[in-house]
Amino acid sequence: MPGMWVREQSIRVPLDWWNPESAEISLFVRELVDPDRKRDELPLLTYLQGGPGGSNPRPVEASGWIREALQNYRLVLVDQRGTGRSTPVDAHTVAGLGDGARGADYLSRFRADSIVRDLEHVRAALYGGARWATLAQSYGGWLTLAYLSHAPAAIAASYVCGGIPGTPPDAAEVYRRTFTRVEQKNAEFARRYPQDVAIVSAIADRLADDDVRLPDGDRLTVQRFQSLGLDFGMKPGFERMHWLLEDAITPDGRLSEPFLAQVLARTSSAGNPLFWTLQESIYGDERSGATNWAAQRERERRPQFDAERRPLLFTGEMAFPWMFDEVRLLRGFRDAVHELASREKWGALYDFDALAANEVPVAAAVYFDDMYVDAQLQLDTLTRVGNSTSWVTNEFEHDGIGSGRTFTRLRELVRDRGGERR
Repeated sequence: MPGMWVREQSIRVPLDWWNPESAEISLFVRELVDPDRKRDELPLLTYLQGGPGGSNPRPVEASGWIREALQNYRLVLVDQRGTGRSTPVDAHTVAGLGDGARGADYLSRFRADSIVRDLEHVRAALYGGARWATLAQSYGGWLTLAYLSHAPAAIAASYVCGGIPGTPPDAAEVYRRTFTRVEQKNAEFARRYPQDVAIVSAIADRLADDDVRLPDGDRLTVQRFQSLGLDFGMKPGFERMHWLLEDAITPDGRLSEPFLAQVLARTSSAGNPLFWTLQESIYGDERSGATNWAAQRERERRPQFDAERRPLLFTGEMAFPWMFDEVRLLRGFRDAVHELASREKWGALYDFDALAANEVPVAAAVYFDDMYVDAQLQLDTLTRVGNSTSWVTNEFEHDGIGSGRTFTRLRELVRDRGGERR
């Protein structure tokens, strides 16, 4: 491909790493390298993508952080279990297991603890156990702390972009903070585009009064419309919302077909069904107990987010029970997700003693205005991770990794503190 030499392969791993006799699943691995250096002995960098449930990027050219990485590394992109070209997970698969408990057990094997063991198997089987650096986006930071807890000897350095989780994990605390941030983002959207406030209210009124259907047959409810606010945490999310609303209402008062088609594309979960399905389960830890629909409970404490209120506020990165009733591609997960929300006992995601004693260089970009991952929780956690440093900035939203400068800055921080381990 332009600027990249690509090698692709698959490898088998057990579904349940704690039961090697369990069924196997496939992991897909894509390797990128500068074509002029494809035979060189280069240090390895593996990318820990966001999510949960996100697959690796499918680049069309060597740009942004990938261009930066290829100047120095052989880049290893592993589609996390259940995503991309690895063995997929969808609602049909989970519903076919028969009941919520079995479905929840199955989904629990797609969390950070299993993903880290997958990465260790790839490193050993395909790269001879060579140490590698990690670059994490968002949820990739959860994987980073799990990796540093489980196998720190494998890592040369860890770079994290907007993804240091609060510790100990506490979903309720996360949503207490992020709902406030989402409300602030709504206020900023209204300040920039005051003409859109009335349009949003008119759409919400129409959805509340009429049975409006999306192109796939799902009903578009007010709360599903509100979930479009997820995009407020990425640039240029405000602008994307503004242009979506511009042609939403036809001259005769109907909701336009282009508007409905775009809403379906943004809310169907077709590209990543695990994102909402595992959204709260990433906080399940031996100390945390049941997540118990933490985002829904926090929403109920904040009447300003009620679907009947006007002006209407959008929501953010929060999973709600209604999603598994209203969204066609999520309905098969419903029983399993309710079971996960009530689960009291979880395995440990992190080893806090190992993190405190960590010697792997860790550099984290903390986005001060991050709508998804609270900046103060990130900084608090980093005080308990040895050999870590942070770069706090409000220049970017949650997607600052795409600038092509964020990874550069993190590498400088590690270099100036002694460099990667070899």
